[in-house]
Amino acid sequence: MEQNQPPFGDQLEQLSGLLLRIGGRCEQAIGLAVTALVDRDSGVADQVIRGDAEIDSLELEIDSLCMEILARHQPMARDLRLITTVIKITPDLERIADYAVNISQRALELNEEGPLKALIDIPLMARHAQKMVRDALDAFVREDADAARAVILMDDELDRRLEQTFRLLLSHMIEDPTTISRCLRMMFAAKSIERIGDQATNVCEQIVYMCEARVIKHGRF
Repeated sequence: MEQNQPPFGDQLEQLSGLLLRIGGRCEQAIGLAVTALVDRDSGVADQVIRGDAEIDSLELEIDSLCMEILARHQPMARDLRLITTVIKITPDLERIADYAVNISQRALELNEEGPLKALIDIPLMARHAQKMVRDALDAFVREDADAARAVILMDDELDRRLEQTFRLLLSHMIEDPTTISRCLRMMFAAKSIERIGDQATNVCEQIVYMCEARVIKHGRF
C-alpha cells in the first residue's frame, strides 16, 4: 500500500497547485462581486454566492493533504515551513471568498432599491485588493519575500480609499436621508473590500516566514 503513495515532491507540487487554485477562485470572486455591485447584476451576485461552496471544498482538500504529508513524511526545515504556511494562509484565502460573498449579498439588497450616484472609489478599491491577492500568490510561487513585503505596503492605500469612501457616503446620507440604508450597505461592501486587503497582508506575512524563517507579524517588519 505504501508503494502506491505519491512521492513527497509530487505531493508538495500538488499542494502548491491546490493553493494557487483556491487563490485564483478567490481573486475571480472579488471581481465578480464588485461587478454585481456596480452593474446591479443579481445573476452575477448569485454566481459568487453559489461558487463559495467550491472554495470551501478546496480548503478542506488542502487541509487533508497537509495532514497527510505531515503524518507520512515528517518534513523538516524549508519543507515544513512551506506546509505550515499553506495551513495558515488557506483560511485567509477562504475568508477572502467569504468577503466576496458579503459584497454580493449587499449587491442583492441594493438591487431592491434605487441606484446611488456612481461611486468611483468602490471599483478602484476592488482592483487594488485584487492586485494584492494576485501579487501575494505570485510571491508565494516565486518564494519572494521582498514581493510579499511590497504587497503589505499596498494595504495603506486601501485603507486611505476606505476612509475617502466613508466620507463620501456620509455626505450622501447627510444631504439626502432617504439614501441612508443604501449608503450603509455600500459602506459594508467597501469594508469587505478593505478586509480582503488585510487578508492578503496576512498571507504575505506568512510568505515572508516561509522564505526567511522570520516572523514579521504585529509590526515586526
